[in-house]
Amino acid sequence: MDLGPHSGFIIASYLLTAGAVLALLVWVLLDRRKLDADLARLAEQGISRARPQQPSRGTQTDRT
Repeated sequence: MDLGPHSGFIIASYLLTAGAVLALLVWVLLDRRKLDADLARLAEQGISRARPQQPSRGTQTDRT
């Protein structure tokens, strides 16, 4: 395959792009590992991820 006189630039661009994508993938995976550890630590303390139940907007509450 002949890439012409700009083959060095083309190959370098592909390598740089692949490196950037790989770096982003590693960053996301490491961040997920950290967040999972943080959530596990909070769960051990009894802190839940679930939101408390809130009454729906259409229901009437007795305010007498």
